[in-house]
Amino acid sequence: MGEKMEHVKHAAEQKMWKVRAVLVDRSGENFIDSAIKILMAVVIGALLLAGLYALFSENVLPTLSRRITEMFNYAG
Repeated sequence: MGEKMEHVKHAAEQKMWKVRAVLVDRSGENFIDSAIKILMAVVIGALLLAGLYALFSENVLPTLSRRITEMFNYAG
């Protein structure tokens, strides 16, 4: 019976050291870091798309539609 208790005690000690090592370990990437990176990518992408939309709606599309109208409105 004493030998079995020693075995259980030894196994519990090993588990405790494994848990302690995991808690002390600072390497690796946390979930919060990943979430912040994803959020930053989404925000930067949205800003880029908004800028492109503003550029196309104010500069490119009016010029393009004027040129197409001039091209097909040939009176000569």
